[in-house]
Amino acid sequence: MATIVGLVSTIIPVFNRPEMLLQSVHSVLNQDHRPIEVIIVDDGSTDETAGTADALQSCYPDLIKVLHIENRGAGLAREAGRRIAQGEFIQYLDSDDLLLQGKFSIQIEALRRHPECGIAYGWTRLIDANGNIIKVPYKWTGQGLDTLFPSLLIDRWWNTHTPLYRRSVCDEVGPWTDMRMSEDWEYEARVGALGVRLVFCPQACSDTRRHSGDRLTSQADPLAHPQDMTRLIKALNVSGAKAGVNPTSREMAHFSRWAFLEARRAGASGFPNESRECYEIALSASAGRLKGQFLLYRTAVGLFGWKGAGRLGLFSERLRNASRRGQGLPLSWTDS
Repeated sequence: MATIVGLVSTIIPVFNRPEMLLQSVHSVLNQDHRPIEVIIVDDGSTDETAGTADALQSCYPDLIKVLHIENRGAGLAREAGRRIAQGEFIQYLDSDDLLLQGKFSIQIEALRRHPECGIAYGWTRLIDANGNIIKVPYKWTGQGLDTLFPSLLIDRWWNTHTPLYRRSVCDEVGPWTDMRMSEDWEYEARVGALGVRLVFCPQACSDTRRHSGDRLTSQADPLAHPQDMTRLIKALNVSGAKAGVNPTSREMAHFSRWAFLEARRAGASGFPNESRECYEIALSASAGRLKGQFLLYRTAVGLFGWKGAGRLGLFSERLRNASRRGQGLPLSWTDS
């Protein structure tokens, strides 16, 4: 697919969310930058969402394209849109979120001024269903970070709509996966592994809406969660190493503890292979820290199996958390 210079392709996956889709699309159409294209990917909706998407295309045939696919999750829906996108710049936008006016022009200007950077981002606001601002900037989008790592080992510190990508970055990172949960974090880990530089635009550019409706990830099979979390842990481990994260850094120490927690969760849920993989990653990333805990846990596995050790480990973790509340690294969505 030929790239059109200056064009911004906005890819919107949607499932059973007609009213929010209208608002999301209009937040793109209201951008002052041109040229733009909007690619709506209906992820197997079972209500009037498909008709709403088609009606939008009829109203704006030169700006909007619609794809209808069977339900496969947000990641593969975004990938379907990416494959037909023609823009020099790529904007991912979930159907329950909004872009603020000027996002494209502000961030494209920043990328033009910084050709060494592949992504521009600005503040994201957290708003409620009525548009009232709950928090700004949300997560760590108010910080001027140069790269995704090492912070990505602690938390996913922005939202899907926060960044504007050069198309060249999306081409290099490759396709979205079929993960039903944390597929965006896994994608960004691979972006971070490329060493892509970020340019920060210190103003509000997009909104995350807190609401009671379904999210695309809420359609995921609960039993698949340990499998997807293990895939995420593996991606962060490999990508962090490629990005050159210091093995003795506080971010890596946090990641090791998190991977160890996911090992216990997977084991307790009856996923021994995933539990073993997360345990081995946690041990490798620990740089010699928590030797006693790892040895004790491995002994418990020998006695009770991965499931029994996982359940016992989670119980012990709850007891430890009660005594050390407030310690450790704060996550991006907390007020710490």
